[in-house]
Amino acid sequence: MPVTRLKETASQTAGPYVHIGCVPSFAGLKGMYGGQDLGAVMLTEATQGERIAIEGCVYDGIGVPLTDAMLEIWQADAQGLYNARNETRGTADPSFTGWGRQPTAADGGLFRFETIRPGRVPWPDGRLQAPHITVWVVARGINLGLATRIYFEDEAEANATDPVLSRIEHKARIPTLIAKRSGDTYRFDIHLQGPHETIFFDI
Repeated sequence: MPVTRLKETASQTAGPYVHIGCVPSFAGLKGMYGGQDLGAVMLTEATQGERIAIEGCVYDGIGVPLTDAMLEIWQADAQGLYNARNETRGTADPSFTGWGRQPTAADGGLFRFETIRPGRVPWPDGRLQAPHITVWVVARGINLGLATRIYFEDEAEANATDPVLSRIEHKARIPTLIAKRSGDTYRFDIHLQGPHETIFFDI
């Protein structure tokens, strides 16, 4: 017998409650999570690997940076191991979380992650993927979070054989996944729409 009394809850785009719940210190609510938002710090002094920063903006369809977006990243450590229960290849660096969360700044929309360059991890068939960072983006006007990846411009050889990049049909769009290096900082801008729209993955 079909259930008719229960109706699907209407979808709602991400709004201010995303920041209140996920990054309360940024939203002006002090004293929660020990005074530091979850995911704000990924490193300690003991973390192994090359320290880098990832920064950029999330742009809307007309090129305006969003000041109310939030991003999460997930990556392997310097040895290519994940800080996860299902990691069976070895023990990940215990001083590296492998996960971070940052809002875009209210005064210009810049986000910034202090992290390390990730090691290579295997594809299910054993081929090595290029070093990359998985990104998840939410913002007002987005019904479902958007997933993408960050690759590195100075990993051209690894990028050329990466199992994910090699499956992208429109090769001219691959640069939307490549972060540009300046010193210890990589610039990675995300375009939600328009001619420079970032590649997003249906996962």
